[in-house]
This record gives sequence, structure tokens and C-alpha cells, in this order.
Amino acid sequence: MIKQGLEQKQVQKLSPLQIQTIKLIELPIQELEQRVKSEFEDNPVLDDSPAEGRDDDDDQPKDISLDELDADDPIPSYRLRVNNYGKDERPEYNTFSVKESFTQSLLTQLGFRNLNPHQMAVGRYLVCSIDDDGYLRRDLDTIVDDIAFRENIETDYEEVSYLLGIIQQFDPAGVGARNLRECLTIQLRKMKQTDDVKNALTILEDHFQEFTNKHFQKIMTRMGISEEELKAAINRIVKLNPTPGGQIDDSYTEQAQQVVPDFVLDLVDGELRLSMPRFTIPEIRVNKKYADMLAEAKNSGDRKQKEAATFVKQKIDSAKWFVEALKQRHNTLESTMRAIIDYQREYFTDGDESHLKPMVLKDIAEVTGFDISTISRVVNSKYIETHFGIYPLKYFFSEGLENQAGEEVSTRELKKALQECVDGEDKRKPLTDDQLVEEMNRKGYKVARRTIAKYRDQLGIAKARLRKEL
Repeated sequence: MIKQGLEQKQVQKLSPLQIQTIKLIELPIQELEQRVKSEFEDNPVLDDSPAEGRDDDDDQPKDISLDELDADDPIPSYRLRVNNYGKDERPEYNTFSVKESFTQSLLTQLGFRNLNPHQMAVGRYLVCSIDDDGYLRRDLDTIVDDIAFRENIETDYEEVSYLLGIIQQFDPAGVGARNLRECLTIQLRKMKQTDDVKNALTILEDHFQEFTNKHFQKIMTRMGISEEELKAAINRIVKLNPTPGGQIDDSYTEQAQQVVPDFVLDLVDGELRLSMPRFTIPEIRVNKKYADMLAEAKNSGDRKQKEAATFVKQKIDSAKWFVEALKQRHNTLESTMRAIIDYQREYFTDGDESHLKPMVLKDIAEVTGFDISTISRVVNSKYIETHFGIYPLKYFFSEGLENQAGEEVSTRELKKALQECVDGEDKRKPLTDDQLVEEMNRKGYKVARRTIAKYRDQLGIAKARLRKEL
């Protein structure tokens, strides 16, 4: 038996203005400026040139602001300073170098190789299959099947293996390896083949099990080398990078792509002052020709004039929504950044990383009243210039753990303490992860062994057996 009934549901739908605001929030400042320029270029009704920047010739038609166009029309005023050159050239802004993404770096290197389109497509799939540590941890036969299924590209084991060999020649050395042994040998083969490098290669290729088990005497006997020669070879190995891909780290100084900060934070007489000098809200001005068209259509009964006026009004409304979205973006970014500064005030005052408190997106969402997804969009691809450097907003967010006193400390503080433990260890007897847990406990930090292993990997610190020196 089929029953019919009415059910009332409350469904939230985003308005066009909300959708447009969300899209604008995601854009970094350089892309936003291009987006504003495109908006005015694509809308024939509008002119973003300032009145004071125009020729004062009385014979030239003057563009009309929205207020002048129709005083009775309930359209809010957007008579703010425009974002263009005006009479003076735009002030110069510094750009800053930041780290290029790992995958993008590999794809760039792939692009310099003389490969046909088919090989390039397979190569790109391989690059995108490499994990954050720089390893290709998937079987090549499986990759062959996946490329056929996902990309509709036919290949075979031999071609994939050949292209992987090319990728393994890329920087950083060791990238594209399928295990630690291969990663280290790739790095050694790129070096000048001195005696210690050759011995290190032999150890990894022929005596890897003995090396990992620290059976040094067996290695010396089987290779017929002295303790000094073994020590020199091991020194080569321990200086290699076991994770060539690395993790997202705290360093943003490598030169790659150029970015411009959305925010500038100055410390003036001990007071933090935030500004957003790069961008201001443009003024909407309607081209004189279209303004006249609207005025004539008011008292006209001509159908074509009415249709033309409707088109003009739609374009004006579109621009009005766009500028309102820009205002909301500006307010959202400013509110979020001020909340971050208030939360991390001690850090922003002196730039001391140990003063960076644990902070997650939820913390800022609760302060601002915005959704976590909105905070995430604000943080993504945005930068701030401070008196101690340029940083992405993501830098200021980190999880926290409790110390022995029950106080919450940031993961960066823990990593700094862990690095100090490793730097101060006896290299003949490096600290194991369990011993590092004990050392961290003595420093007042409660951490589990798995946490130590995770942070050690993120810091690029090898396991104890790979840090051992004779």
C-alpha cells in the first residue's frame, strides 16, 4: 500500500552572492586582482576608471556613479577608492620566494625531458603516484592496470619501468625509489665515485642485511676493508636523505614561485598594527552611454528600449553583487587574521617559535563565528608579512600535546626539543625512539613512541641505526 503525505524540510541554499563570496575568499591576492580586472573587462556597462583620473575636457562624456544614476533606486553606495593607477603609479610591492610544491617540481623536471605525448602522460601519472616522502610504494604492474583503467592509457611494465628510471634521475636525489635501499643507492650513484662512495654502494647492494643489523665485523671481513674504510663508507650512508620528498615543513625560504602577502603586520612602539594595503574595493561607475539608455527607457514605451534597459540593469546588478562579495571577502579575511593575531599575540610580538601556541581551525572559527570551512578557505594560499619574515597563514596552525605540568604545547615546540635531543646524542650510540621518549620525558614532554617516530620523519632525522658513527 502506497501512502502519500506532506513532509516539511528545511534546506539551506546558498545565494549567488554567498557563492561568489566563497569563491573570492579562496583566491590569493594576485589572482584576486586579475579576477577584478576580468570582471570589469567582461561587463560593457561598467567603467572602473576614477573620475579624478579622467581628462577634464567638457566635451568628453562623464561616467555616472550609481547614486547619480537613480537617487530613488535603493542601491547601496559603493563610493570607495578605486583600485587602479589614477594620477600616480601604483606603489611598488615586494614579492617573496616560497617553497614550490614537491609534485609540481617533479612535473616541471619531467617537462624538460624529450618525451612523446604518450610517455609524458604515463610519466605524469607516475609522478603523481609518488608519496610525500618521495617514494613510489606501489607495484609497477598495478600502476600499469591503474593507468589503463583510470586514464584509458595503454602501457606495459617495460615502459613504466623505463620512465621511472628517468624520474629517479630528478632532484631531489633518491626520488621515485621503491624502498629505502634503492633510495640510498640512487643518491650514491649520483656522487663522484670515490673509494668511500664505492664501498657504501657495495654495502647497500651486497651486505644490506648485515648493515641494518649492525654486523660491522662481518662486513669488514667479507669486503676485506679496514675499520677506517668502513667508517668512511658509513659516514657517506648516514648523510644521505632517507625521505627525499620530505614533509610539509616549517621552512618557506626556498626560491621558487613568487607570492605577494595579503596582510602586513607591523610592530610600532610595542603595538601590533595590521593592514591590507594591496587591495581596495573598486567603485562602480556606469558608462555614460548606458546610463543615458536607462534614463530614456524610464519614460519610454518603446519595447526595444525597455529590453536594452533590462540588459543594462542586469549588468549593473551583477557588478553590484560582485563588489559586495569583495567587501565581504575583505571583512572575512581581516576578521580571521585579527583573530589569529590575538590568539598568537605573544608569538607575533617577538617571532619566537616557542611562543607559538597550539591552534587549529576550530579555535579561530569559534572566535570569529565563521564556519571551519570558511576559515580553511581564508588560510589557504594566503600570506602575511611580519617584522620577522613572510609566512603562509597555515604556518600558525598546529596541533598540541600536554607537557608533564598539564600545559598544552605546540607540535613545533616538541619538534624543537626532539631535534635538540638528537643533536646532543652520542653518535657512536644514537638514541633509539624509545630512548628519545625517555629524553623527552626528562625535558617535561609527554610523548608516545609513535609520536617520536612521526616527528623524527618530518624533521628528516634518520633512524638510530642510520645515525650511528664509528
